[in-house]
Amino acid sequence: MDAILIENVSKSYGGVPAVADVSLAIRPGELFGLIGPDGAGKTTLFKILVTLLLPDQGRATVVGRDVVRDYKALRQLVGYMPGRFSLYPDLSVQENLAFFATVFGTTIRQNYHLIQEIYSQLEPFKNRRAGQLSGGMKQKLALCCALIHKPEVLFLDEPTTGVDAVSRREFWDMLRQLNQRGLTTLVSTPYMDEAGRCDRIAFMQTGNVLAVDPPSVITNRFRKPLFAVRAADTYRLIQELRQAPFTESCYAFGEFLHLTIRSGAVTDHQIGQYLLDRDHQAIEIQPVQPGIEDTFMALMNPPEPAV
Repeated sequence: MDAILIENVSKSYGGVPAVADVSLAIRPGELFGLIGPDGAGKTTLFKILVTLLLPDQGRATVVGRDVVRDYKALRQLVGYMPGRFSLYPDLSVQENLAFFATVFGTTIRQNYHLIQEIYSQLEPFKNRRAGQLSGGMKQKLALCCALIHKPEVLFLDEPTTGVDAVSRREFWDMLRQLNQRGLTTLVSTPYMDEAGRCDRIAFMQTGNVLAVDPPSVITNRFRKPLFAVRAADTYRLIQELRQAPFTESCYAFGEFLHLTIRSGAVTDHQIGQYLLDRDHQAIEIQPVQPGIEDTFMALMNPPEPAV
């Protein structure tokens, strides 16, 4: 039995589709990522799966329970961490944790083994109000509260948004440890670098699922030559590269532009000469291996058919 099964689920707001005919199957014990920008439909899908929203059409089950018909039973079986910090800021760390344990009919002592490694980092601040914690500590407390009742499936909606890079890495290390214990986890993120830490990922854009596969399989789909290009006048550079006859796509990637070539016949020397002929200075060009973000950009912006 799939831990999560989504069949042709759709949801619209005022006639605008937020989730459009999505179907997914997530296996027990999987660390599965929903990857996509803001507005892709990730949060809407999460709210349907944790019984906070009704789908307009389609059906979904979590650990065999229907998200509409069995919503009361299902809420006891899942842990949910929404994108925004939603704990009680005026309660202390320990008071928040005790409250959520009580809501689910358990105690901190009974399930302490589930959160011990995470809570040990919070324990020095157990009497501090939750609203006074750093961003990383808030996320760790929210994760503890989502785990304290021993859920069968954990839902984390953009858990590291607004958190510093070190805390993000620590948080994902904790997720992997939970996954190694067999906990099924569905996590959404707008950060492409986090996608590589999932067992499988689904790319979402404007309510649609564009691809579903392990990260390595996703990147292997990218079969066009890819170059990183930098020059003194970035604005003019991207305009001219997008108009070049050899360009399939060109977009900003950190300090560089990533340039996808329509055909393997074009070399970095030819690209450089094309730019020199247009009076560009300080040109730097190097071939690069595509990453998950490059694959996502290619899926979002398929090449126009040849005329």
